[in-house]
Amino acid sequence: MYLKILWCGVGIVLFTCCATGRKDVTENPVQWDSLTIDNGSLRISFIYPVDFQDKAVLKSVQKLFVLDYFGSEYADMTPENAAEKYAEDYLNSIREEGKVFNEEIPPVEYYDLSDNQILYNRNHLLSVGAGRETFSGGAHGAHSYVSRVIDLKTGQPLSETDLFVDDYRDDLAKIIVDNIAVSFNVDNVPELENLGFFNVNEIAPNGNFYVDDTGITYIFNEYEIAVYAIGPVVVLLPYGKVRHLIRADGPLADIAF
Repeated sequence: MYLKILWCGVGIVLFTCCATGRKDVTENPVQWDSLTIDNGSLRISFIYPVDFQDKAVLKSVQKLFVLDYFGSEYADMTPENAAEKYAEDYLNSIREEGKVFNEEIPPVEYYDLSDNQILYNRNHLLSVGAGRETFSGGAHGAHSYVSRVIDLKTGQPLSETDLFVDDYRDDLAKIIVDNIAVSFNVDNVPELENLGFFNVNEIAPNGNFYVDDTGITYIFNEYEIAVYAIGPVVVLLPYGKVRHLIRADGPLADIAF
């Protein structure tokens, strides 16, 4: 599936950029389960936590997994119930489209394909990514990717303000844009606009990131900072490039310093 290819591709990039000298890390004791729904036009491949030593944290993390995968409408459901209800709602929406066109099925091949991946699960930090590819008519399908970092000490999501020092934003934005320019073999940042990027001065940290032993990875979705043809833009920031912006007493201290 296209979605798995993106996450695997990110993993390859991270592996080849892996730095040495990191501290020892320990795997978080999370137990997982997964479910699959595949009826042709709808494919769900969902992994989610089912056991953890702190049950309150487990419940909070499960809710975040459901929220990112299925949306806020399903966030208060169990993973199993959310998947079933999402599938039911999707198929009902397809049937309704068929009625609009006075046909048994819509006049185009609709589909909704999704999966998620555990990207990091160590030192009380959990990074997860969820991807979706949909088509409901038009010139092409749409792809979206949501990544999140969760603190397993609290069960709460971590934001950029939790990770970085005060007044980090402008410096981090410049590092992100400079890395994009390198990735696209551009010598001068403004030249990115000739390739299909929008105003490069407006590219900034977007909260869609995950962490691992190597660094912090940002994901910018289609149309977010560039035209559709560019696709999703994945930006790896090795800790060596952003260490001066990371809180020394923050949740990344054990793996970034």
